[in-house]
Parts: sequence; structure tokens; C-alpha cells
Amino acid sequence: MPSYRQLVHQWDAQLQQHQIPLETARVFLLELTRQQDVDLYLNYEQPASESIIQAFEAGMARIVKQEPLAYVLGYSWFYGYPIQVNEDVLIPRPETEELVAQILARTDELFTDSSFIEAADIGTGSGAIALALAKEEPKMRMVATDISEKAIAVAQTNARALAVPVRFLVGDMAQPLIEQRLKLDLVVCNPPYIPDQEVLEASVAEYEPHVALFGGEDGLKFYRQVFAAAPLILKDKALMAFEIGWNQKEALLQEVAAAFPEAQAEVVRDINGKDRMLFVTFSGGQQE
Repeated sequence: MPSYRQLVHQWDAQLQQHQIPLETARVFLLELTRQQDVDLYLNYEQPASESIIQAFEAGMARIVKQEPLAYVLGYSWFYGYPIQVNEDVLIPRPETEELVAQILARTDELFTDSSFIEAADIGTGSGAIALALAKEEPKMRMVATDISEKAIAVAQTNARALAVPVRFLVGDMAQPLIEQRLKLDLVVCNPPYIPDQEVLEASVAEYEPHVALFGGEDGLKFYRQVFAAAPLILKDKALMAFEIGWNQKEALLQEVAAAFPEAQAEVVRDINGKDRMLFVTFSGGQQE
């Protein structure tokens, strides 16, 4: 039997050939051994078990065809929680964890005296943002929407697994919130923001759902939809939080200034120094 180390390195050539980070094999094996309560690092030089060898070889055969690791595993870690994913939902990204952390800090400050925070995650996908926020902040009363019934089914599965009481609604962006006549303290949205003509890397273009990726000619279509809906769904004092494309700061700040001249807008950089988060704060009195 090959050792765990040998298992990892026998795929080096193929990973290099397909321009996939070599680290992918080790991360995949780490998850497989974690599932079987094997400490990979204590056993790295030991012979691998037959069951792990079979699962690893089958999974790596998919990975070298550019299938994302999270889809091969069937889950992705997000904010410390295992989030089930499949081809019906986007894989949660690390930068989105930063959005969650920023929201938690800002809601702590804005709603210190509130018994509850009425919140909605628009375009929830796997439910990662909604579930992480609800797990981390017990005051959150979370509603989540998505136009895809299949995505909502995945999100509901995750909510049950994490024991989080999130209310899910199927519909286009904010429309279900309008129909339910909800008034919210917090609206979160990580919409499709890639311009329609942008070329994507193969692992994204071939496997992840395009409905969750592309945001119209300039990538701003769905932000405009949420901005238009905001007066109907927000309380006077409220926060909107968005993930944005790294090069969309100026265009979105112009959109916000036109739609909400009295609101405070701020774009925050991620850990890599890229403009990736937009926050719009309503201090009260400007919503009709």
C-alpha cells in the first residue's frame, strides 16, 4: 500500500499539467482522512487504508478534469461550518467570510439595543451567508431568497444540518420580501456580478451555475434591482451589505449616491487589498 505522502505526490505531474495547485491533493486527502477520524499528519508516512485510496483516486480523477474540490467532496467549509454544495449552487468563497465578519461587527454597533435583527439574504444559494450570520448572532431573524428552487433545497438541507431556523422563499431577488411585506433591519446580498462577456476559468465556467455568476452587461444588474426594492423592504434605520467585483467600486458608489443621496456608503477592501464589500447605512428618516 502507498503511504499517504506517496498518494499525494503521485498526482503532482497531472496537477501541474492542468495548472491546478499542487496543494489541492493534500487538502483533498486531509478532508478524506478527517472523515474517517485519521490524523493525516501523524500518519503521513504510514500506508493508507484501502477505502481512502479508492476515494482519493476517484476524486482526483475528477479534480484533474477541473471539477472543483468542493463539488468532489460535496461540501465546503465556510466560517467554520460545513456547507453542503452541488452543481446547483456556487461554492462559498473565502472573501465572503470577510463580508460576514464585517456585517457582524457593524450590526453589533448599529443594533446594540435591539432585541432582534430582522434580516434577509437575497440570492442565498447554498445558504452560507444566511446560516453563518444566524449561527454567529442569535438576535438574527433571517429570511433567505433565491430564484432557484434547487438552490433553496440545498440551503434548506444546510439549515437542517446546522440547526438554524432560517425562513426560505423562492423568487427573483427581493420580490418575495416585497410580497411578504417585510420590513428589515439588514439586507445582505452577494449577487451575480460578473459582466456577461467576461471569460471565466474552466473550473468555474464548466461546473458552477451561470445563473449565479453573470450580472448583465456591466455586472451591476442585480445591485440596481436591490436598490430599487430597498425603500419597500427596509426600516428607516437599516444596513445593506454587498459583495462586489474588485473593479466595481466607483460605478456602485455612483449608483448608491443617485438612489440614496442621504445614506452613508462605504467600500471596504478584503485581506488581499481589493475593493470587495459595499455597505450602505441608513441612520433613519430617509426611507419612505
